[in-house]
Amino acid sequence: MNGLLIVILLGIILGLSIPIFVFVLECLLAVFPNFSQQLTPASKQPRVTILIPAHNEESGIAATIEPLLSQLKPDDKIVVIADNCTDKTAEIARQTGITVLERQNPEQRGKGYALDYGLQFLQADPPDVLVMVDADCRVEPGTIEKITEKAIATQRPVQALYLMEIPEKPTPKDSISALAFLVKNQVRPQGLERLNFPCALTGTGMAFPWSILREVSLASGNIVEDMQLGVDLAIAGHAPLYCDQGRVTGILPQQEQAATKQRTRWEHGHLQTIQTQVPRLLKASLNQRRLDLFVMALDLFVPPLSLLVMLWLAATIIATVAGIIGLSWQPALLSAIAGGLMLIAILAAWGKYGRERISLLTLLSVPLYILWKIPLYFGFLVKREKEWVRTERDQVGVSSK
Repeated sequence: MNGLLIVILLGIILGLSIPIFVFVLECLLAVFPNFSQQLTPASKQPRVTILIPAHNEESGIAATIEPLLSQLKPDDKIVVIADNCTDKTAEIARQTGITVLERQNPEQRGKGYALDYGLQFLQADPPDVLVMVDADCRVEPGTIEKITEKAIATQRPVQALYLMEIPEKPTPKDSISALAFLVKNQVRPQGLERLNFPCALTGTGMAFPWSILREVSLASGNIVEDMQLGVDLAIAGHAPLYCDQGRVTGILPQQEQAATKQRTRWEHGHLQTIQTQVPRLLKASLNQRRLDLFVMALDLFVPPLSLLVMLWLAATIIATVAGIIGLSWQPALLSAIAGGLMLIAILAAWGKYGRERISLLTLLSVPLYILWKIPLYFGFLVKREKEWVRTERDQVGVSSK
């Protein structure tokens, strides 16, 4: 019986070590210099349309559009889809001189439906490249050019760097949340790019050659439609690529309820996607004999960082108890090695990418941040977030640093 318990415990820790080692490898690869070759610019400038889905964004839609206007070439355009709006989003957007579509369908709510509506409108005169931008983000100068250039050169979807700015008066929780976002959206994709592997789509700052969008459907209420779209395109032969030369920023909501709601939607959606799409990617990688799909499955298999730490801590405690009562110290040793590597990877990522934004002292708040997340993950077991709900916006600006 004791031997069986040790085998089970070793199996659990070995299983948990898979996402830990993937996370560690991605972070450590990101620390090394980038030696990727520069792309050759296209001989002909592509026509670009920027699609912005917006639901009740009257307070910030103008600030999103204005930085984009200066990045447009003569044949480019911006289209805003005012989706199920009950405010002045459409009116304010029209005042900037761009195209505005209004959509009303209370039965089909969510970003995916809004994007699909925009694509149907554009079919009569499609662009060469479609760029998707969220209505609460700021696109930094040069970003549209960089991501469309890469999309045309590779004929694949391209994801710009998408980060969250820390609020003007951040709490330690805000800072740790921004660090977790940075690791997920910058460090890990950067590590994958070192080996020319695909990344996940993160929802905004995404460029798509028009021809590949015809192979997938966007019309859904999926709460993490970006992750789903990335998987669908990858299986269809168009795995997304990361572009760190383009940058999009959002801001973390300061209202406690809004922050919790936003995190719940993101992370419940991530966990649901792990359940449904990792097996699908693995099956497709075998059927198509594609290493990139296998790597994408491993990357997606890594849960949110705070949950990964929670699971490791629980396994380590159980393994330590097993050693103390005389069963075996092997599981505890293996868990300690995995935890040590994970700590090294986090510190390396912070040292290269997050040190200027987040102080070392603030990192001591990580245990409190993890405690804050426990109810969120417990909610996934008892009451999962299944419907898209817009996050309430703070009346604050976004830095353009």
